[in-house]
Amino acid sequence: MDGVFVVMITPVTFVRQSYDELRQVVWPSRKEIFRLTGIVIILSILTGLYIGGLDWIFTQAIQLLLK
Repeated sequence: MDGVFVVMITPVTFVRQSYDELRQVVWPSRKEIFRLTGIVIILSILTGLYIGGLDWIFTQAIQLLLK
């Protein structure tokens, strides 16, 4: 392991550094959280419908081929 340096920090230092980083985070507003959550739900439903539709189409095609 030539040239590899591992820096060990104490758990207290880790927690302190983590806390300092979290203080710098710009948290989204409540309005933004609801808007983005709505977008995720809508896209999830649309993706499910798309995949379900493809599954149905392929199922029907396989059934026709196997008759």
